Amino acid sequence: MKIAFLAAANSIHSVRWIKYFSDKGHRIIWVSLAPPTTEATELIKKVDFYEIKPSPLNDINGKWAFIYFPWAILKFMEILQKTKPDVLHVHSAGTYGLVGAFSFFKPIVLTPWGSDILLTSPIKKFLIQLTVFFASSYTCDGENTFDKLVELGAEPEKIKIIRFGTDIEKFRPAKSKEQRTNSKGRISKSKSVKIISLRNLIPVYDIETLIKAAAIVIKESANWRTKTEFIIAGDGEQKAHLEKLAKDLKLKNENVKFVGNVKNNDLPLVFNSSHIYVSTSLSDSGLSASTAEAMASELPVVVTNSGDNKKWVDDNKGGFVIPCGDYQALAEKLIYLLKNPAKRKSFGKHNRKIIEEKNNYYVEMGKMEILYQSLCQK
Repeated sequence: MKIAFLAAANSIHSVRWIKYFSDKGHRIIWVSLAPPTTEATELIKKVDFYEIKPSPLNDINGKWAFIYFPWAILKFMEILQKTKPDVLHVHSAGTYGLVGAFSFFKPIVLTPWGSDILLTSPIKKFLIQLTVFFASSYTCDGENTFDKLVELGAEPEKIKIIRFGTDIEKFRPAKSKEQRTNSKGRISKSKSVKIISLRNLIPVYDIETLIKAAAIVIKESANWRTKTEFIIAGDGEQKAHLEKLAKDLKLKNENVKFVGNVKNNDLPLVFNSSHIYVSTSLSDSGLSASTAEAMASELPVVVTNSGDNKKWVDDNKGGFVIPCGDYQALAEKLIYLLKNPAKRKSFGKHNRKIIEEKNNYYVEMGKMEILYQSLCQK
């Protein structure tokens, strides 16, 4: 098949999705409205890659970027006319969705990523409804996103739940964990216990709640034999604000570390040197990729009640699901896990099994290949 993707080249989700079909031998046309990251560099060499400039994306060309919409649509139509793909897959229902919709290409598969359809203003909702109207088929990775697509006008029988999936070979527990316990099952004397967050530093991920919880946990654990560390990865507009909040709460750099973005290839090592994963997100589509990767790496997780987290994280078996914004509940669950290393281990093993059975990247991409084939035959 000749598959065209209209998808951001600065996202690891696009890279993972497109790589599968490139490796399978399909001819790939990849069009992006954003410049590629270093993680996309090798893949770009194996596909027909186009970057549309100037971009109509606000985060690249500012609040007046929408004036480049007509150019982006015309350029995209030229690319489609030149390459003549069998099917077009549009990732994200926002700007990418509109450019794809107004190309009037058929068949189009639309895959919203979550917040693009879950968090919208009235004007954006109207534009997304146009995007949904022009699509031939839809995929999503969560029941909440499925329901939202129906609300926006998609026919339920045309929606397939196909998850982004987790590479269970790449994300797996190390043979030898840094974590150790003594004979009585208490926290080890010499090792620090690391709590990892991988969500970006933007409002929707509510890192404020994590930092407020960290202040309670650090105070509680001050006299423990083991140091507790909060590793806050990611970047974003709230970085300075969050660093100030940590300072105002008298959290030391040795206890709360802002480490910036982590390359995808470095994530397995990050998970295997951590002991607890946290997500304080206010909105997700299905199960977030980082939560699934943490679970595949046999970490216990403490996550907010957003997306489909309650359907994936078995309370008191794989971790805990807490109310959004409740830093006291978060602190309570983290303290429990810090005091109970045996629970951390059993929770992690339970999580690994869940991901193996329900969120295998290779199985999910196989479902997607079948959908492409069915659309090409119509």
